[in-house]
Amino acid sequence: MPDSFQIGCHRIGSGYKAFIIAEVAQNHDGSLGQAHAFIDAAAAAGADAVKFQTHIAEAETTMAEPFRVPFSYADSSRYAYWKRMEFTREQWASLAAHARERGLVFLSSPFSLDAFRLLDELGVPAWKSASGEITNRTLLAAMATTGKPVLLSTGMSGLEEIRATVRELQAYSVPFAVFQTTTLYPAPLSKVGLNLLAEFRSAFHCPVGLSDHTGTLFPALAAMAQGADLVEVHVTFHRGMFGPDVPASLTFDELRLIADAARAFHEMSSNPVDKDVMARELADMRALFTKSVAPIRDLEAGTVLQESMLTLKKPGTGIPASDLPRLVGRRLRKPVSPTRLIMWDDLEDVL
Repeated sequence: MPDSFQIGCHRIGSGYKAFIIAEVAQNHDGSLGQAHAFIDAAAAAGADAVKFQTHIAEAETTMAEPFRVPFSYADSSRYAYWKRMEFTREQWASLAAHARERGLVFLSSPFSLDAFRLLDELGVPAWKSASGEITNRTLLAAMATTGKPVLLSTGMSGLEEIRATVRELQAYSVPFAVFQTTTLYPAPLSKVGLNLLAEFRSAFHCPVGLSDHTGTLFPALAAMAQGADLVEVHVTFHRGMFGPDVPASLTFDELRLIADAARAFHEMSSNPVDKDVMARELADMRALFTKSVAPIRDLEAGTVLQESMLTLKKPGTGIPASDLPRLVGRRLRKPVSPTRLIMWDDLEDVL
C-alpha cells in the first residue's frame, strides 16, 4: 500500500505537512446557519478540512438507544436528538459547496448506508470512518469500493480488531490512514495514547493520525512533533455552548495555533541543517558573539606576555580565544591597551 495519498490538493503522508481537520460533529446543534458559520471559522483559522457527521435517524438507530450523557433539554430521546441533527440532501450540498468555496476539504462521517450514499453523491474526496463503525463491514466495503482514501478511527478497538479491518482495506487496495482515538468526551491526557502512532505506522505502513477528544492543545501539538500525518480536533465557538461534544472541543483561536504549528513543524522538518554549512553562513554573526584575546591593562612594547596579563573580550575578530595559550611567552613589538584587542602583528615574529 502507498505510504502517502492525495485528498483534494493535499498530499497526506510522511514528509508532508500534517493535514488539519476541524471536526464540527454535533456542535452545530442542528442549525444549518451555525453549520455554515463553522465552515467560515475553520477556514479563517487555517484548517485544511472541515468535517461533519451525517446522521439519518431512521437509517441509523432505534428508540432504544440511550443518551451518552444526559445533556439535552430539547430532546425526549436519543432518536429525537439524531432526528434534530439531520440536514436534507440540499442542505448538505450547500455545506459541501461552501466548504470548497472557502478552500476547505469537505468531509463527513456516514453512520448508515443511506448517509454513505448521500455523501457519495456529493463527491466527498475521502471517507472518515467513525470508531463505532470499525466492525461495520457493509459500510466499510461501500467506502472502500469507491477507491477513495479511508480515514479509520479506532477509539474503542483492540489491536486485533484494528488489524482485521486494515487487512480488509488492504484487500480492496484502497489508500487508508489509521487514527489513534480515545472515545471519551473529554479524554484525559493520560489516555491519549501517543505511543500508538509509531506502533500503527510500523504495523500498517500507512499514514497515521490523532483524533483528539481532550479539549486541550497539547495532544495535537505533541502528535505533530512525533510526525503525525493527520490531526483531527473538535471545534466550538465557545466552551459555554450547548452540546455533548463541547467539553472535548477546542476554540477557533486554539485551532489557529495548531494550524500555524503544523506549518512551522513542516518547515523545520523539511529543512535539515548541515552544521558545517550553517557555521559558514553564520561567520559574520560568529564574529559578534565570540571573543578574542585582549590585555587586562596597558602593556609596553617589549613586554613578554604572561597568562595573567591576558583576558578574552568581544568581538571575535582578533586572535581567537582558543589561541590564547600560544601567546604566552611571546614578546610585544607594539604597546597595547585594554580598550582594544591584541592582533597578530602586535607580536614579534620570534621569542
